[in-house]
Amino acid sequence: MAQYKLSPFAPKHFPTLPPIKGFTMSTAEAGVKYKNRTDLWVMVAALGTQVAGVFTQNLCPGAPVDWSRKALDYTTNGPRVVVVNSGTANVFGGQKSRDAVIETAQGVADIFQADQDGVFLASTGVIGEPLDASKVLAKFPEMEADLDADGWEAAAKAIMTTDTHPKGATATCLIDGVYVTINGIAKGSGMIAPDMATMLSFVATDAAISQPVLQALLSDLTQTSFNAITVDSDTSTSDTLLLLASGTAKHSEISSLDDPRLPAFKDALHTVLFDLAMQVIKDGEGISKFVTITVTGAVSDASAKKIGMSVANSPLVKTAIAGEDANWGRIIMAVGKAGEPADRDKLSISLGPHLLAENGQRLPDYTELDGAEYMKRDAIDIHIDMGLEDGQATVYTCDLTHSYIDINADYRS
Repeated sequence: MAQYKLSPFAPKHFPTLPPIKGFTMSTAEAGVKYKNRTDLWVMVAALGTQVAGVFTQNLCPGAPVDWSRKALDYTTNGPRVVVVNSGTANVFGGQKSRDAVIETAQGVADIFQADQDGVFLASTGVIGEPLDASKVLAKFPEMEADLDADGWEAAAKAIMTTDTHPKGATATCLIDGVYVTINGIAKGSGMIAPDMATMLSFVATDAAISQPVLQALLSDLTQTSFNAITVDSDTSTSDTLLLLASGTAKHSEISSLDDPRLPAFKDALHTVLFDLAMQVIKDGEGISKFVTITVTGAVSDASAKKIGMSVANSPLVKTAIAGEDANWGRIIMAVGKAGEPADRDKLSISLGPHLLAENGQRLPDYTELDGAEYMKRDAIDIHIDMGLEDGQATVYTCDLTHSYIDINADYRS
């Protein structure tokens, strides 16, 4: 596996993710593609665990995505098992890819005493190469023997591809006076423009929450976390985000979105999802600058988000940021091409504390020196006010450097 330069925004340490009752896991070196590193993770969830999920909206999804979508609706009396491999996405491998997921699920059923139709599968890596299921199956016996409740950092490392560091987050909250824990891991660095999910992310909690409530929370909170980031405008064929709740915490189940106990859990869950999403974008392939784009004054929140994403995905905007060029004309271009209601003569653009332009023209007292100095920062804030109505949204991206080209030009080498 190629060694990628550590992101300048990488955390100094992986956070301490405590064991959560109801979950055990293990990792292994299956040799799917990489040598001398772990590339396979299995997590076993206790009987009664509820699962919510969101998946890629890419119309050429991988066989694991098709399988896991069906597993989400499957009711089982056995444990829920998650199996993740890195090295190949098992996408566009024809019948071989479909056979691989069936064989993997059958292997899980045999070794982990689970119902194969309730198994969740996720794969990440090169598209166009089917998974060799025999390499995965051969590792299941030793993994079953090594199951342990404390393995989150190892799991985060096993699912990496072009990531420069493992990504994890944790939070706690009180429900009925009982502390519940939420842990999550994610992987993603390129091919990031999530549409209902991120590359891969897995979140677990001991809270007792019904599946419909879990699903509603996840679908909602994804919009302001994983669905608010973009590295390169490309939505992966493998995007999978799962939320599992073991129900092992000693509180009565939350089964309604109107339950007064739910807001505390919702806030904690958003903390984890947002933290993971920010780690993904701050590990964007070739990143040198982290960019926050806030759009206000749009005709609706949806319109504001579309405008923000248009700016965030513009190669011209992203390369200007990489070159520390305060070329705000490119921002205006990207606003206008979004196809959303806009009035040039009501638009205002700011870089951090510097108001550059408003009412269709540059401010007389703005100087290029101010903009150039601001662009030297590692974190750039762009504020766009449409001057129309009350719609607003915030999206997050990174710059586009030559390192992004280098990484993706030799990704399969």
